[in-house]
Amino acid sequence: MRLRNVSFLTVLLFGLCGLVSLSWYTAFSSSRGDVVDIYQREFLALRERLHSAEQENLRRSKELNLVLEEIKRAIAEKQALRDINRTWSSLSEETRLKLWNVSSSKNVLQLPSIFHHLPHLLNREDSLQPAVHLGQGRTGVSIVMGVPSVKREVHSYLTDTLSSLMSELSPAEKDDCVIVVFIAEADQQYASSVADNLKRLFPAEIQSGLLEVVSPSVHFYPDFSRLRESFGDPKERVRWRTKQNLDYCFLMMYAQSKGTYYVQLEDDIVARPNFFTTMKNFALQQPSEEWMILEFSQLGFIGKMFKSLDLSLIVEFMLMFYKDKPIDWLLDHIMWVKVCNPEKDAKHCDRQKANLRIRFKPSLFQHVGTHSSLAGKIQKLKDKDFGKQTLHKGHANPLAEVTTSMKTYQHFTLEKAYLGEDFFWAFTPVAGDFIRIRFFTPVRMERYFFRSGNIEHPGDKLFNTSVEVLPFDNIQADKEALTEGREKTPKYHRTEDGFIRIGTFKNGIAEGEVDPTFGPLEAMRLSVLTDSPVWVILSEIFIKKAV
Repeated sequence: MRLRNVSFLTVLLFGLCGLVSLSWYTAFSSSRGDVVDIYQREFLALRERLHSAEQENLRRSKELNLVLEEIKRAIAEKQALRDINRTWSSLSEETRLKLWNVSSSKNVLQLPSIFHHLPHLLNREDSLQPAVHLGQGRTGVSIVMGVPSVKREVHSYLTDTLSSLMSELSPAEKDDCVIVVFIAEADQQYASSVADNLKRLFPAEIQSGLLEVVSPSVHFYPDFSRLRESFGDPKERVRWRTKQNLDYCFLMMYAQSKGTYYVQLEDDIVARPNFFTTMKNFALQQPSEEWMILEFSQLGFIGKMFKSLDLSLIVEFMLMFYKDKPIDWLLDHIMWVKVCNPEKDAKHCDRQKANLRIRFKPSLFQHVGTHSSLAGKIQKLKDKDFGKQTLHKGHANPLAEVTTSMKTYQHFTLEKAYLGEDFFWAFTPVAGDFIRIRFFTPVRMERYFFRSGNIEHPGDKLFNTSVEVLPFDNIQADKEALTEGREKTPKYHRTEDGFIRIGTFKNGIAEGEVDPTFGPLEAMRLSVLTDSPVWVILSEIFIKKAV
């Protein structure tokens, strides 16, 4: 019995051991299987990533090969272009034009272009690119004003013209127009010097985009020596009018995409106040869009407005006949072609053309130049419809005693100018000359405005002249008119006799606000710092008292 119990216990013990061994083996086998699965998954993922990397590497390699091919092709094309240019330059203009016609289009029919009328432009790729290009490239304006300018032997009116145009524009009008000065000279050194001078005189206008300056490439103009004389004009005059036609074409082509309307001006004019809004409103108020030219001056090619959309037609017509007739005749011929019936009489033709060419009165621009761009020609043209303009503008200024060291011309005294009765006119000032305004009682001043020159004598301006004030309490002014800082450096230059310099004349005008820390002012002075080349006119004096 005992032995049977022992055997039973032994069997039971072996059974338990076997069960435990089996459980352990099963657990171990299961764990090992999980590890193998993990390794297998990671291996498969790694292989997938390697495959993707290999594919990406192949793609990048193909892209690099394409880039290298493009570089090789560009180098080859550039070399080929150099070879072609050398060959092209050796061909005649007639041969070049024929080759250009064949290669320019796959169509059987060929359209005319500027190269048909000016085949010499094919000689250089940059022949239609401006040599000088100054400005911000403003577009989307209402009016673009084109001002061609050439080198004159006697006197240039360009800066006076620009000053007149821009001084009559309000801030809003300045944002809605572009004035393009075209320096119509192939002499790049001269064109650059004019551009630099305009950049110095009108930095804000150029920076804002109001003023742009361009000049043609040295390769733009053809050989004028082959022109034939016509209409009794000598060769020099034929050359002058032919070049002038090309100048207008270049300017119109440049301005076409910048605005809705284009106005042709000259570089020796003055403008009426409010001229911009007057032109814009007159154009917008036309009952139909059939008009071709709106005239704001009866003289020559001054103040002629075109729709920018029409400029392509006008330029193409001018290019066809630029060697044959002057611009005013060509414009009349365009209108004749458009509306005149050869079977009707001249009166009928004039009536039809009147619908295309509409005149505005009074004229908004006056011609002031006397020395024409044609060498030796004196031109005293005046637009009678411009009307008599006021040569001065008066204001109610504070009571004061006015004196000057300049020699007054006839009855144009400083006293009359200060009272607003007339303008002040004096002989050529020299360094050290002055105009002094001494107030009867000290005045707190808000701002000042001085205008030199007038519409009849726009060149008689003050140059290199400073505006100075004399505070009634100099000691207090010294304390107040200092910058904040450790060294307390004065803001303004003080002269030896106590005046404080607060401004200067720019383009014939001096204006600005007066620092209120100066307190009441005893006097004001305009001091000429260098000798002037011209007489001087002071046409407007405005001293605004602080409220």
